[in-house]
Amino acid sequence: MEDRYSRQILFKEIGAEGQKKLSGASVAIVGCGATGSILAALVARSGVGTIRIIDRDYVEASNLQRQSLFDESDANESVPKAIAAARQIARFNSQIVVEPQVADLIPQNVDSLLSSAEVILDGTDNFETRYLINDYAVKNSKPWIYAAAVGSYAATMNVLPGETACLACIFPDSPRGAIETCETAGILNSAVNLVASIAATEALKLLVGAREKMRGSLLSWDVWTNEHAEVRADAARPGCRCCGQREFVHLEGRGRAHITLCGRNSVQIHERERPVDFAEISARLEPLGTVRHNSFVLKFAREAYEITLFPDGRAIIKGTTDTAIARSLYARYIGN
Repeated sequence: MEDRYSRQILFKEIGAEGQKKLSGASVAIVGCGATGSILAALVARSGVGTIRIIDRDYVEASNLQRQSLFDESDANESVPKAIAAARQIARFNSQIVVEPQVADLIPQNVDSLLSSAEVILDGTDNFETRYLINDYAVKNSKPWIYAAAVGSYAATMNVLPGETACLACIFPDSPRGAIETCETAGILNSAVNLVASIAATEALKLLVGAREKMRGSLLSWDVWTNEHAEVRADAARPGCRCCGQREFVHLEGRGRAHITLCGRNSVQIHERERPVDFAEISARLEPLGTVRHNSFVLKFAREAYEITLFPDGRAIIKGTTDTAIARSLYARYIGN
């Protein structure tokens, strides 16, 4: 181990003792897209002993511009991102444990997926999931690190329950109105790499015991305009719904909506643990359109729409952002 991590051990703030702590540490990464894949690669190469990667999505060709753990064969085969990431990490660091979880983080599974992690890293693409992580982390006094990037803009914040502000302190409500996404504004891989590098470093500080070195602000940076700012986040906001009043509305699942995924014109259908038989469904759909499947996903294309079905019954409907149309297509081709 010392040879593999020798340059990191030479960094005195980590040293041999810190490297041992990393080897015994466990992190969870929620989302393995642009930010999440880089986070996973960085903490894996740093020697964090156990990494759980949670992602609901599959690899597409458009991901390859910025999502560093995937290649063209992953996109051609529609491999789930968590699985593809675990395979790639095993190629460059077989000494650590990577636990891929092809799942959508929801209130029903959040405890089973996150309870073993010492720190939670944000690689997701929507505020609904971030608020769920925030509720869970605050309720269970578990640190997490918010990270986001779109266009040339990146932002990150450490949330240390009981010590700093939480996400709901800074953003009491989810952004409303027209907001930029990867689909509308695009994204620079350099912005993603910047925010992931900062977030991964903050995680290392926490895991080696250098908590006092962690940043106490919401940091934002535009890599194109070179504008950057910091907003103090070293104390909770009085009256905060989450960390002040201890109201965990997202953890309770109130009003959970369908999510339009970043980077594509699509809607996810949240079926709850409904096992499906790919062979049976494939045979049924073959006369109606183009269908193919492997052990991870089934893809069915008809006219302007494409349905990607997962083994638990969850589906991504591509070609619309209308949830009513998406549900209608699911019912028509997969069944109620």
